[in-house]
Formats: sequence, C-alpha cells, structure tokens
Amino acid sequence: MRKVIRDNGLSIVLLTLFVLFWLGQSVAGYREHSAEQLDHGASPPSYSTYLRSAHFWEATAENWESEFLQIFCYVMLTAMLFQRGSAESKDPDKQEPVDRDPRLSQGNPDAPWPVRRGGVALKVYEHSLSLSFFALFLVSISLHALAGAAVYNEEQAEHGAGEALSFLQYATTSRFWHESLQNWQSEFLAIASVVVLSIFLRQRGSPESKPVDAPHSETGGG
Repeated sequence: MRKVIRDNGLSIVLLTLFVLFWLGQSVAGYREHSAEQLDHGASPPSYSTYLRSAHFWEATAENWESEFLQIFCYVMLTAMLFQRGSAESKDPDKQEPVDRDPRLSQGNPDAPWPVRRGGVALKVYEHSLSLSFFALFLVSISLHALAGAAVYNEEQAEHGAGEALSFLQYATTSRFWHESLQNWQSEFLAIASVVVLSIFLRQRGSPESKPVDAPHSETGGG
C-alpha cells in the first residue's frame, strides 16, 4: 500500500484536492442559489436537487472548459514553439527525446501496443494527448452552453420577459462569451507566467523547475 501511495501520490493528492474543492463549490453554490430563491419568494431546492441543476453545472462546465482548452493549447504549442531558458520548453538547439520517431521502436516489446501495431493506430496515438484534451474541451463547452441556456431561460421565465433560447442560440450571446473569455484569459496568463518565471526562478525538487544551480539560459527541466 505504501508503494502504491508513493508511486501515485501526485495523482492521488490532485484528485483529492479536486473533489474537496468541487464539494466546496457545490456547498457555496447551493447556499447562494438558495438565497436567490428566497429573495424571489420561492422555496430553495434540496442539496441533491441542486447538484442536478443547471446553476451547478453551468459554473462547473464553465471552469472545466477553460482548463481543458488551456492544457490542449499548452500541449500543442510546446510541441511547436520554444522559449529559451524556460523549464517548460524544449531546447531549440537540441534534439529532444519527445521528438523521436516512434516507428523506430515498433520492434520493442515494451512499447505501447499502438506503436507496435503502426499505421492508423500509431498515427492517432502519437497525437492522442492533445486529441483527448480537445475532446474534453468540446464536451465541457457544450455542457456550459446547455446549462447556461437553461439558467438563462429560468431567469427569463421568472421575470416574464423574453423568449427561451436554445443552447446554440445561447452560445452566440455576449453573456456566454463573457463567461468563457474571462476564464480563458486567466488560464493563458497563468501558463505564460510559469513559462517566463521558470527562466529566472527555481523550486528545488520539482520537475517543473530547472536545477537550482542551472544558468538562466539553460532550456528545459534539466
């Protein structure tokens, strides 16, 4: 058990934090939504009902959407672009292991099965990380539009104004794009900060940092 925790500690802690913060979001969101319902003279829903509500899923999907877009772009951009001195970049003057042609390892019995199989399976597999994050982004932004349209239509019904919008119509509104873009800009600011700050600053023991004694010009984690 100790070995399992040691070997998987990073994912265990990250997923635990995700669950704890998501739970915190749901409780805070439930209290906010209940207060809004009381202000409108309506009975607040139960907590379990709230967890199935558009209010909860709009807020959730709105954030997931920006995170998956961020990681998708980060994976793609770091494959093509460089930042000299950054721990987050490939070295523009060196051939990196991640650029190695996997077709040279098709005879390796320890290689993943798509590598051994070759063809279409390998073509998809060598881009599977970015494709997966892009698919998660599409699912999240669609869920954001669906839940956001439901929340908007509920608000319109409460005020007796306007016509109900489909999720496609809602996805063209300034409200939808304001919700999305305010998160997207912060994600790319965070990535840019990591890329640039890792040129000059260090964190001993972290693979996201260069060695503490590495010169600023050294590129990659070292």
